[in-house]
Amino acid sequence: MSEPVIHKTTPANKMVLTMGLVATICGVLIVGAFEGTQAPIAENKRIMVERAVFKVLPGAATVREYAATATGIQPLTGAMPEGGVKFYAAYDQAGVLKGIAAEGAAKGYSDTVRVLYGYDVQCQCIIGMGVVSMRETPGIGDKIITDQAFLKNFEALDVRVNTEMTALANAVKTVKHGTKTNPWQIDAIAGATITSKAVGRGINESAQKLLPKLVPHIAELKP
Repeated sequence: MSEPVIHKTTPANKMVLTMGLVATICGVLIVGAFEGTQAPIAENKRIMVERAVFKVLPGAATVREYAATATGIQPLTGAMPEGGVKFYAAYDQAGVLKGIAAEGAAKGYSDTVRVLYGYDVQCQCIIGMGVVSMRETPGIGDKIITDQAFLKNFEALDVRVNTEMTALANAVKTVKHGTKTNPWQIDAIAGATITSKAVGRGINESAQKLLPKLVPHIAELKP
């Protein structure tokens, strides 16, 4: 009758077991920390979005997130619907629609320039613009947020949709400083033309995608 085989725990086996235990504990801690920070992160993001929207749409008190699609508008509570474009609807204290906010982005001199613009339903124009993120040259490219003459471009920037509801009636375009002649043009900042053009391209591309889907169904947002 053979004797039972006794498996001895070697130093190497002990090391493997210890490493496995440590990895398991670390995994549990990481998952716990991740789940514990998701709610605060989401809340901070919501607050940042609200502040940005309030800046480009003065008088707004609440913000709701939506998606515009070819068939209508729907609240954005989960994944983006196919072909949908995200935007924010802003309302005043009485629940009246103040306007729409959306993001635009285009390559600037150093990196992508991301902006948020406010759209007024009545004039079909952009009435405010703020920078979400950028890495343009300090003192030059960052003039897009300090140059008052440049910011005046966004007090009534024409973004009307054509009668077919297929595109903007006139594409938003940045022109050489001092040559603006039409309400859909952006007068560039002298010495910061590349960054100025990035703002124009970002807004134009965003508005071309969003507004033809949004305008025909804008009444769905009104209380």
